[in-house]
Parts: sequence; C-alpha cells; structure tokens
Amino acid sequence: MKYPLVSIITIVYNNVRDIEYTIKSVLEQTYKNIEYIIVDGASTDSTLDIIKTYKDRISKVISEKDNGIYDAMNKGLMAATGDYVLFLNSGDELFDLNTIQQIVEKGNNADIIYGETKLVDEQRHIVGDRRHAAPKTFDWKSFRYGMNVCHQAIYVKRTIAEPYDQQYQLSADIDWVIRAAKKAKTTVNIHQYVAKYLVGGISQKRHQQSLKERYQILKKHYGTIPNFINHCIIAFRLLKHRIIHGKTRE
Repeated sequence: MKYPLVSIITIVYNNVRDIEYTIKSVLEQTYKNIEYIIVDGASTDSTLDIIKTYKDRISKVISEKDNGIYDAMNKGLMAATGDYVLFLNSGDELFDLNTIQQIVEKGNNADIIYGETKLVDEQRHIVGDRRHAAPKTFDWKSFRYGMNVCHQAIYVKRTIAEPYDQQYQLSADIDWVIRAAKKAKTTVNIHQYVAKYLVGGISQKRHQQSLKERYQILKKHYGTIPNFINHCIIAFRLLKHRIIHGKTRE
C-alpha cells in the first residue's frame, strides 16, 4: 500500500469549544488520502453548525443519539473503509500538518503504527508528555503496566480492528488495542510526536470507575496473579513519579 487510505474518526457531543481544533488538524494535513468521519451524538449546542461549515470536506457525518462513547466509536468503525483507522476525538489534534505523511512513510505498512503524544490544556498550551512513554517495541503484553501508547497516537489496520466491547464505559479502548495487538504481526514506532491529547476527559472525571475497568480488562488479558503483581509495580512507579515530579499526568 503505497498510499493507504487512513480513516480518521472523531466522536463528539456538545463540544462547540474544541471541535474545530480537531477538524482543522485533520483537514489541513499534507497527506490527502484521508477518509474523515465524524460521529456526533445529536448535539444540542452549536457543534453541528461548526461541522456543517466543513461538511463538503468531511467524508461522512453521522448525527444521532447513541448509547455512550464506545457505541459511537463502533458506528465510526463500521462506517470506515480505510486501510488504517485512527480515533481522534473532539479536542484532540494531530501533532502537526505532516503527521499522517510521516505515519505512512515511516510505518512500513505495519499492522499497528504508533508514536508519542503531547498533552495540551483547554487553552491549547502544551503542558508536557504523558507519564507513560511509548515503548520502543509494542505487542499485546505492552499494556501490562499501563496504557503506554495514547489511543489518539495508534493507527490500526482496519482488518484487525474489532468492535469496542460496550460492557466497559470508560476503558474499552485499552481492551480494543490489546485485542488488535494480539492479531498484529508487525508494529512500528515512528519515534516522533503524532498527537496532541486534551487533558481532562471523561475517564479522568470518573477516575475511580476507569481504574476499576482497567483492572478487570488487564486481569482478563494477563491473568489474575500476574495482573496483581503488575499493579503492585504500577503503584510503586506512580509513587516514585509523584515523589520526583510532585504531580501525575496520564
């Protein structure tokens, strides 16, 4: 695939403040073989008005009520026809105008291509890196100590991308990536920043529920005893991070 079609899917609901940042970061890419899909949960603010101003450049807009974020993401996945899929939700951005071009050129047609992420605040200021750095190599066991590749920074071949498991309300993306990685024969880290992630999402606002879901997901994939040991290591690393830095980042 010399010029693979990249399906970028944006999920949004009542986010008039941030949606345009995401849309522009996709539409202004130097790489043009992009299928852009926006799934709106029947917003009641002016989100749809902003989307409509770009409608002739968006491949597909779905606007209807859904049963949560992962139901909406499954709708986007079902609508996608690309060789790769990326979920870039409202408020998040591709790192720069050449991001997709770099993904394609350096990704070597791998089943999973990924990179690093910068965190941004509501004023769009870069506040730093994620606490978990992306691993040099990636497989299905790479998440055993935490989600060290941001969901917005991982490109998955659509042929290995299964639907999200909607029994999880906040952390189904971890389960989704692990299942894809189990199918992947090749993965490539392009060793550069590929995404800007807006801090303060729903999983942070409902942090305890998110942590419980993550524990159950990791136990399912890695086993009860190994998962318990891994979480002891996670807790130790988090404590060390807090002592050194005085605060935590995702």
